[in-house]
Amino acid sequence: MSTVFLTHPDCLRHEMPEGHPERIARMQAVLRVLGTPQFATLHHVEAPKAQEQDLLLAHPPEHVAAIRMARPSEGLVPLDADTWMSPGTWAAALRAVGGAIHAVDLVLAGEAANAFVGCRPPGHHAEARTPMGFCLFGTVAIAAKHALERRGLARVAIVDFDVHHGNGTQDLLWDEARVLFASTHQRPLFPGSGAQSERGAHGQVLNVPLPPHSDGAYFRARMEELVLPALDAFRPELVLVSAGFDAHRDDPLAMLDWGPEDFAWVTERLCDIAEAHCGGRLVSSLEGGYDLEGLAASVAAHVSVLMERGQ
Repeated sequence: MSTVFLTHPDCLRHEMPEGHPERIARMQAVLRVLGTPQFATLHHVEAPKAQEQDLLLAHPPEHVAAIRMARPSEGLVPLDADTWMSPGTWAAALRAVGGAIHAVDLVLAGEAANAFVGCRPPGHHAEARTPMGFCLFGTVAIAAKHALERRGLARVAIVDFDVHHGNGTQDLLWDEARVLFASTHQRPLFPGSGAQSERGAHGQVLNVPLPPHSDGAYFRARMEELVLPALDAFRPELVLVSAGFDAHRDDPLAMLDWGPEDFAWVTERLCDIAEAHCGGRLVSSLEGGYDLEGLAASVAAHVSVLMERGQ
C-alpha cells in the first residue's frame, strides 16, 4: 500500500475576485510542491465528482438546490462577502467532496495506506444551510457520514487543525454521537465559534482554542493534554483530518506562529492514533493556508509524513 494524492484540474477553475485569498494560486502551489522529485512515488488519483445524493448525507436538499441554482454561466456571483461562485465552482466543489469520499473508500478497502485530498474549495465552514468562509459543502463531514452510513463504521474521528474553527463541521455533526470532532483554532478569530463550552449533543465535540501569537510548542502541549487522550479513548475506526495550513507564521489571515515542523509533528501524532486503533487508516483533506510559500512547505511536511507512515 502507499499514500494516495487525490486532486483534479477542475479545482483550478474555481475562480475568485481579484485579491481574494482563496485563489487558484493556492492549488498551483500544492501541485507544484507535490510534483517535485521528493514526491515521485506519491500515487496520484483523479478525484471523481460527488453525486447530489452524497451531498445529502449532511446537507438538506434545499441547500444543495440553492448552491446549484446560484452557479453563474459567466462572471462571478457572491454568496456572501467572502464566498463566491464562478462557472467552474460547482464542478470543483463536487470534486472536493467526491475526492474525500473516494479517498475513504480506497483506505477502507486497503487499496491505500492513507490519503491526502488536495482540492478546493475548502469545506469546514459550510453549515447545514449556509455557505460561508469560502466553503459550499461540508467535505469532511460528508466523508464521515459516508463512512458511517454506507461503509458500516461505528466510530469516526475528525481532527481539524486549521487556524479557523470548523464551525460547519461542528454544525453538521452536532447530533452525531458516532463522530468525535476535535478542533484546535485561534480564538478570537473568524468565524467566532469554537468555545470550549461547545460540546455537541453527546459531548463528542472537543474545541481547543489557542490564543493569538501562540507558537507550535503551545499547540503541541494542548494536543498532548486534551486532543490525543480523547482520540485514544474514542478508539476511532477511521481518522479524518481537516488539514488547514493557515496557522503558519506567515499566513495573512491569522496570528499563530507555527512552522512546517509543527504540521509534521501533528501528522505523526495522528498517524500514531490511526495505527493504534484502525490499521493506519487516515484521510486528510485540504482546508486553508493562504501564504503560498508557507502553504507549499507545510503541505510538503504533512504529505512527507503520510508517505513515510504509509510504506
